[in-house]
Amino acid sequence: MSENVRTSRPAPDPAARPARRPERVSERISEREPVPPPVGGVLWTVAGDIRGLLMLPAALTLQVAHPAVGAGVDDHSVFRTDPWGRGERSLRSLQLWIYGGPAAAEEGRRLRAMHKRIQGTDAHGRRYHALTPAHYAWVHATGYPVFRHGLRLLARPLTEAQERQLYAEWLQVGRILGIHDRDMPQTIEEFWPYYHRVLDEELEATVVVRELLDPDALVPAPDRGPLPLRLVLRTLWPWLRGPLQRVRAFATVGFMPPDARAALGLEWTAAQDRRLCRFARIIRLVVPVLPERLRYLPLARRARRAARTGA
Repeated sequence: MSENVRTSRPAPDPAARPARRPERVSERISEREPVPPPVGGVLWTVAGDIRGLLMLPAALTLQVAHPAVGAGVDDHSVFRTDPWGRGERSLRSLQLWIYGGPAAAEEGRRLRAMHKRIQGTDAHGRRYHALTPAHYAWVHATGYPVFRHGLRLLARPLTEAQERQLYAEWLQVGRILGIHDRDMPQTIEEFWPYYHRVLDEELEATVVVRELLDPDALVPAPDRGPLPLRLVLRTLWPWLRGPLQRVRAFATVGFMPPDARAALGLEWTAAQDRRLCRFARIIRLVVPVLPERLRYLPLARRARRAARTGA
């Protein structure tokens, strides 16, 4: 037999092939799970900074100015009866999206599961559901213009490259929350027409907006923090509530982008703007020189320390 002729071999029996190691469900999920924005990025730097606490009320107010979102908060939220607890939980959730590592995706799943049951009818008699893509995406979208505007006042204006990076990172956070790319503008050039269309065509001063900006709202005394502080605040709350509510309303409107203020018909005078700029100048000078344990929120502080030490 010629050496060039191959001998025939029987076809391999598929049943005799070595069994493939079964792929774990957790492995398949982790491969698909979005990851938080990068360490050292724009959000990593600014989201845990205490200056963010001054920007968040503006973002929340802009969210509930959408009639569907406002109705959902009006019908299902405990912001009237437990404002301090709700605020603490919301802040922790936001920090997990950025500093939570593997816990970020888990938090996103928890939020989606929680919002599945939030539905009803808005003030115009229209049905809403919290996970309707347009509504869910708007809640997330408000963070970008508020961060951008707030940083101009409280830190420094972002460069064009930083603005693009911030938007890309905010999209990444949206993926953690389960927002599909098709439901959010994918570039800044696409974002601004979308944003202005919502401002012009959909937003209004809803019942919840008016309550959040009401200096006479009956907000209960703080029930978080060290016991001695809580006792002092509870005693002094009848006198402190009014002034603190006025400061909160002032900061909420002040740190809201001007075009959003105009869309909601919120009054903002030149004198108020000068007062806000003076306040922001003090914050710009003081916060950067604070030690990290005072400048950053706890979860952000721990994440930054772990990133430095490689822990």
